[in-house]
Amino acid sequence: MVMAISIANAAKDLKEKEDVGTPRLLHEQEPPKKDEKEEKSVGSKIKDKVKGAAASVASAASNASAASAASVSSAASAASGKIKGAVSPIGDKLGLKGGAPAGPSIDVKTCGAKGDGKTDDSAAFMDVWKKAIEATTPTTITVPKGDYLVDNLELEGPSKCAITFEMHGNFKAPSSVTTRQPHSGWINFKKLENFVLNGNGAIFDGQGSVAWKVNDCKQTGKCNNLPINIRLTQLNNSKIIGITSTNSKLFHMNIHQCSNVSLQDVHIDAPPESLNTDGIHIGKSIGVTIRGSKIKTGDDCISIGDGTENLLVEGVECGPGHGISIGSLGKYPNEQPVKGITIRKCIIKHTDNGVRIKTWPGSPPGLVSNALFEDITMDNVSLPILIDQVYCPDGKCKQGPSKVKLENLNFKNINGTSSTKIAVKLLCSPGCPCEKVSLSNINLVSNSKEGAAVSACSNVKPIITGKMIPPACTEECNSPFQLGVYQLKSVMIE
Repeated sequence: MVMAISIANAAKDLKEKEDVGTPRLLHEQEPPKKDEKEEKSVGSKIKDKVKGAAASVASAASNASAASAASVSSAASAASGKIKGAVSPIGDKLGLKGGAPAGPSIDVKTCGAKGDGKTDDSAAFMDVWKKAIEATTPTTITVPKGDYLVDNLELEGPSKCAITFEMHGNFKAPSSVTTRQPHSGWINFKKLENFVLNGNGAIFDGQGSVAWKVNDCKQTGKCNNLPINIRLTQLNNSKIIGITSTNSKLFHMNIHQCSNVSLQDVHIDAPPESLNTDGIHIGKSIGVTIRGSKIKTGDDCISIGDGTENLLVEGVECGPGHGISIGSLGKYPNEQPVKGITIRKCIIKHTDNGVRIKTWPGSPPGLVSNALFEDITMDNVSLPILIDQVYCPDGKCKQGPSKVKLENLNFKNINGTSSTKIAVKLLCSPGCPCEKVSLSNINLVSNSKEGAAVSACSNVKPIITGKMIPPACTEECNSPFQLGVYQLKSVMIE
């Protein structure tokens, strides 16, 4: 922009010096000339210089706009948490709409959707989707205000051009409990490039309260035959902005085999009694970013499965729920490594765990490497910092130590209150001890009636820097696993 102004000013100065006529702005239309021959030489000079200036301005503006558009879109998304409705108006004024290019728009109501919360609108959405994936220019699917009752939607690509899903209404699932193929979704987005879901606060209501009452996965171990609210599979360079998943029958959101996908202001809302309703689960994905989420659910707020690399979770508020977890890992053979995980600037409150890594006993080999948990506030959290390498929720586990290797783990600037006496528990595997575990500037105070906070360790020698409250490894976790509770005994610090 500075370059453009400088070039324009230079052209104007030259014009005023050489032209004996009335000064003009560069973008004004040339007025008729009385004597073309007299002004030909002067006019040619001006014309040539103005053309050069205009070309430079256009080039600079083009380059600047490409860089600034992404920044403006990101800033608008970040501001939306503080200024309600900021994303949509700013995006509309700049023509960004979540970062997607402008193009033709298809309104689902013109294709038969009712949005009355009673009529099944599934067919209308599938009809619109077929048109969008065949479009030869970037296309926006517009969902006006209303409550759209839909059954299973398979919104699958590849598409010929980028698609923006612009929502102003809500999705509503049938309340009936229908078993499905394992790991299937209710709303599915699959095989898409440069896809944008701009929710504008849209609600995806899974109506799962009936399903929770009949969910017997704690007894049977079979928990995956109910639908996941939103499933993202094989999405690349895509954005999910401003949606809320509520009352899912199973996981709220599953991100699988995706790359360079960002979630901004994606919220989860379900009561603590909702079973197996992980908020956002990520697996076999690279370069996922989650920012600005508020997650209330009956299971992990965020769970990180095998094959996840270069994940950033920032500015998330978690609770109630089971905290933010890497794992569980090691239940199945041939799991892929988990590497490059950053969890920072989060608030975790009234949860069963804080930040946690969990692996199954008797597991095949696996790896978790380079994980950072930083700048996290705990508010009345049970076990704020937890490594659990004998994770066995149903009490029916294989014998033997976990073989999932944990290395290069950093817990830094973690403060707040613990609802349990044990504030830090590092229970590493005897068959594969943890390596390079760092605790830096930890300040956790217990609210428990059992007394001051303690930390318990097994098969790990953490690296301590800065403040450490409670002091590191004043207790030892005793094996073997007994009735789901590890016994503790006091040990002297060497």
